[in-house]
Amino acid sequence: MLYREAGQYKTSYAADQALFPVLQDRVGILLILAAAFILVPAVASNFVIDSILTPVLVLSLAAIGLNLLVGYTGLLSLGTGGFMGVGAFACYKLATYFPGANIIVLILCSGFFAAAVGTVFGLPSLRIKGFYLAVATLAAQFFLSWCFIRVQWLYNYNVSASIEVPTKVVFGVAVTGPTATPVTRYLIVLAIVTLMTLAASNLIRGRIGRTWMAVRDMDIAAELIGIRLYRTKLLAFAVSSFYCGVAGAMMVFLWLGNAESESFNINQSFLILFMVIIGGLGSLLGSFLGAALIWGLPIVLRAAPGFFDLPIRTDTVEHVTFMILGALIIFFLIVEPNGLARLWQIAKQKLRVWPFPY
Repeated sequence: MLYREAGQYKTSYAADQALFPVLQDRVGILLILAAAFILVPAVASNFVIDSILTPVLVLSLAAIGLNLLVGYTGLLSLGTGGFMGVGAFACYKLATYFPGANIIVLILCSGFFAAAVGTVFGLPSLRIKGFYLAVATLAAQFFLSWCFIRVQWLYNYNVSASIEVPTKVVFGVAVTGPTATPVTRYLIVLAIVTLMTLAASNLIRGRIGRTWMAVRDMDIAAELIGIRLYRTKLLAFAVSSFYCGVAGAMMVFLWLGNAESESFNINQSFLILFMVIIGGLGSLLGSFLGAALIWGLPIVLRAAPGFFDLPIRTDTVEHVTFMILGALIIFFLIVEPNGLARLWQIAKQKLRVWPFPY
């Protein structure tokens, strides 16, 4: 058998509650991390790293943040793009006020500003939920987008009203700005995403995660057994916004290099939400799968006709992408609400009985 749990006995609660209790899972994760940290920088081109891998990692972190709120707590939010913008502009202001500080520390600190803003806009969740909460977070998205344009202090009164990332050096190596190499920025993004994913995994497996899922399943029953709904919901908004804020800061400083207010509009919020829906609600793996599919689909559609010498226009690729994404969203909402993550679980179950006994 290539993959099976039978015979892997646990002799302690710690071993039974381990993050990866199955040996094959531990080996697989180690191989994936080794390939991501060692093999990819050695063999991948700058185009692949800068245009595919780094964006997928950044968007995956934002999807994890939204999934903590939507998938694990059951609170719908349409303000993800705005919270990402808060993190980006906060990091820009921190870099301005503390030019000698470590930019990686500033990127992480920017998440706390997004968490504070997310907590404020999460206050309506104490009294409303469902469609009305979605409208409230949508209002937050529009308000934050207005601030990114009208409050000139946020972008240091720049004539272009955009964030221009300065060159920052860590241990003698440029990590941001035009002189930073794609490999350096990719490794930093990968390290941050790996650590924050590990933190999210331990968070949802602990007491906080169980209270979130109890509120998601039935908030009235959760309150009856002693869970404080107000604190639980606000904490979910804070943690979710923190992740989105860090993702927004990395998006500007470690991926794009500059950004305008339009980079954090309502379209960005919907894009992250679609990643969560297609990838799988309540699944960290689904956040990565959804981000990889949605970001990679247009790239594949542009490259595929070249193998058959078929010309295709850019606007046609965009239309086809929207059609496919719309069909996938409808399919997963109706047929498999757990998304691509559930399909991966089914594939793992098939491996447990392969080769078939007959």
